[in-house]
Amino acid sequence: MLGLYVVIAVIILCVAYAGVEETMRLFAYLDLQLRYTWVRFKMYLMSRKLEQQLLKDLPDYNKTIKELRKNDRS
Repeated sequence: MLGLYVVIAVIILCVAYAGVEETMRLFAYLDLQLRYTWVRFKMYLMSRKLEQQLLKDLPDYNKTIKELRKNDRS
């Protein structure tokens, strides 16, 4: 319950100090930062998944390259 009072007090103080418009801009900025952090996290997971997939497919790729080089020399 104390946390709720602190949050309400902070919002009231922000409005009193900077005004309604600037407080709304602050919350919009925080919202964008949270969304951007989530996107970066999802990109990190995607890159890990792609890296694992590429490492898994590497032996097949090397085998195919060797066969193509062998066929080109013949």
